Amino acid sequence: MRKKDTLFVGLMLFSMFFGAGNLIFPPFLGMSAGTSYGLAITGFIVTSVGLPLLVITVLSLVKGGVRTLGSRVHPLFGAIFTVIVYLSIGPFLGIPRNATVAYEMGVKPFLGHSPLLLFLFTLVFFTLVCFISLNPSKMADYMGKWITPTLLLAMVILCSLGLSNLNTSSPQAPTGGYEKSPFFKGFIEGYSTMDALAALAFGIVILSTLKQKGIQNGKLLTKYALKAGLIAGTVLALVYIGLGFMGVKMASHGSFENGTMILSAASNLLFGQGGKILLGVIFTLACFTTCVGLTTACGQFFEKLIPKASYKTVVLIISLISFMLANFGLNKILTVSVPFLVMAYSLTIVLIVLAILHRVFGGSKKVYGCTILFTGVVAIFDGLKAFGLDLGPVQEIADKLPFAGFGLGWIVPAVAGFLIGIVLEKLAGRKSAPVESQSKRAS
Repeated sequence: MRKKDTLFVGLMLFSMFFGAGNLIFPPFLGMSAGTSYGLAITGFIVTSVGLPLLVITVLSLVKGGVRTLGSRVHPLFGAIFTVIVYLSIGPFLGIPRNATVAYEMGVKPFLGHSPLLLFLFTLVFFTLVCFISLNPSKMADYMGKWITPTLLLAMVILCSLGLSNLNTSSPQAPTGGYEKSPFFKGFIEGYSTMDALAALAFGIVILSTLKQKGIQNGKLLTKYALKAGLIAGTVLALVYIGLGFMGVKMASHGSFENGTMILSAASNLLFGQGGKILLGVIFTLACFTTCVGLTTACGQFFEKLIPKASYKTVVLIISLISFMLANFGLNKILTVSVPFLVMAYSLTIVLIVLAILHRVFGGSKKVYGCTILFTGVVAIFDGLKAFGLDLGPVQEIADKLPFAGFGLGWIVPAVAGFLIGIVLEKLAGRKSAPVESQSKRAS
């Protein structure tokens, strides 16, 4: 495959990852980290860039993608887990949320808000999303050659002028948890972007795009998927660093509650009213490309899951559901979908780690099963807590697990499950050995 094509696929992958949340996190991190910004952004990049790229690489090595990976635990688990992931990051949360953010940042500041205006905007928005998603073979051309360069140009203008023209006074002292362990705090913030879940969906899109470019050999697919991932990761890291530095500089211009407020204030200082236009373009393009990526990924997955459903039909249904939720009841659907995301994220990380260690423990189903079981118990508690349910003494025990305060209470149970699975596998091997030796003697 030509280097130019690899570049376009890499830029397409970047644009699919780079949504509203990716714009908001780095500036707020920069403002909070202050003098500890270097360590904080390094930790952030490890999990917000490194972990998704690891997912893409692992999926390129596993024939059948995420469902095959989940089926190593149990076929039923593989099916249910994959459906929950795709629905949560797709039509039931990720897609309508990005469309709503695009409206909030790209239209509302200029025209105000009305239900009719939101309806018209989302109608046009999802018509375009559907159009590009219906042509996945040309998606690398649409997004890699045209949309992503426009997005990057807008980002370069904002970040370069922000770094050169904003206040150059000394960075402020770190706050908000960055005082003691800035690297680990940044690590957790990167984990919170949940891009590893998106990578589960985008993996199928990247592999399909590479196959359409003529790459069929398994090793070559892995090679080019890794190359595209490195391009996307490099661009993501550079954008995160630039946005984070803007947050560091904006700390002396007042206090801000979130990254959106920081970017709005910075663009207003740099460009006046024109800053709203530039920021609106950035948010709209970032949200649009993410919606296209998620719609395409969901379409390709459910087309294979439901043989009678064509890709075109699935994309139309996903676009319609997302359009409806963006206009009616998005806040309600958030309360239902976010807990599923919380539960799925820890399971995703554990599955990826197990896939990396697959040969170490011989792909034992006992190891997969025990590790996921122990992780899943804590994940369920975390999900129910996110629903707002009070689990009483059980929740108190879960909250006392190591790293639970960072949302990582599943780590120790996962390690315990892994070790128990190893022991059970060895015990099963010892029991089967005498039976095998007796059968050999009988023969």
